[in-house]
Amino acid sequence: MRIGILSRNKKLYSTKRLVEAGIARGHEVDVVDTLQCYMDITKSRPAVRYRGEELPIFDAIIPRIGASITFYGTAMVRQFEMMGTFSVNESVSISRSRDKLRSLQLMSRAGVGLPRTGFANKSTNIKDLIKTVGGAPLVIKLLEGTQGIGVVLADNNKSAESIVEAFMGLKANILVQEFIKEAGGADLRCFVIGNRVVAAMKRQGAEGEFRSNLHRGGSATLIKLSKEERATAVSAAKVMGLGVCGVDLLQSNNGPVVMEVNSTPGLEGIETTTGKDVAGLIFDYIEKNAKPFKTKTRGKG
Repeated sequence: MRIGILSRNKKLYSTKRLVEAGIARGHEVDVVDTLQCYMDITKSRPAVRYRGEELPIFDAIIPRIGASITFYGTAMVRQFEMMGTFSVNESVSISRSRDKLRSLQLMSRAGVGLPRTGFANKSTNIKDLIKTVGGAPLVIKLLEGTQGIGVVLADNNKSAESIVEAFMGLKANILVQEFIKEAGGADLRCFVIGNRVVAAMKRQGAEGEFRSNLHRGGSATLIKLSKEERATAVSAAKVMGLGVCGVDLLQSNNGPVVMEVNSTPGLEGIETTTGKDVAGLIFDYIEKNAKPFKTKTRGKG
């Protein structure tokens, strides 16, 4: 099969591992810089051009779309879908996962475990918004934040009101969520491919840090998930419509709750911690599922 990896940087660990895994399985693998692609939108014969030439038709693509290029990246994935190329993660699914509010609403409707969350537009509603999620301590998140950036813990109601007012004053869109104290600054990264969790690790935040992101100095250890944790991760991926994703869970007193679903999960942390060939498992998924014009979402929001 001829497979394209949409990635801005072929030197990244995840991109390199995918190339290695694909070649090891006998596939022809091309790394394509998403922002160097441009579209030929025409009746009956859509095409993608790259650095002055028309790209060949790929049997499948693996989108590695960074948050900063979500709009253009998903448009490009959509163009490949129009050409009949199978995408590991479809454009609609990536868009869903990148919109924190939308993703939470979809998972709520499907009955997936979530921390209690509030969202408002007017500063006149702040006190009731905070009360709605159970009061402080609580977590305030920028909708556009990634890798723990734009996430603030408010210890008391007064500071929570001040932080929310400040963000609203800057016209920033924010979520207010209950703080899961019993998680102890740790979360579970579940790597989902298809309909199963293929690898999982527990990420522990650095001392004094409630965010567990490895980019922020957190550490990772191997963990065995419970049946409920596995089911929650798979359900979250299914609601998003993602074939490959990272689902971040918190262990609460009321069972596992989903913090985020990541459509472009990194491979280095999960492969290093678990010793599993996750990149290879992604190609197993492609080999079993890649067919022309095969889509899960069929363009539905």
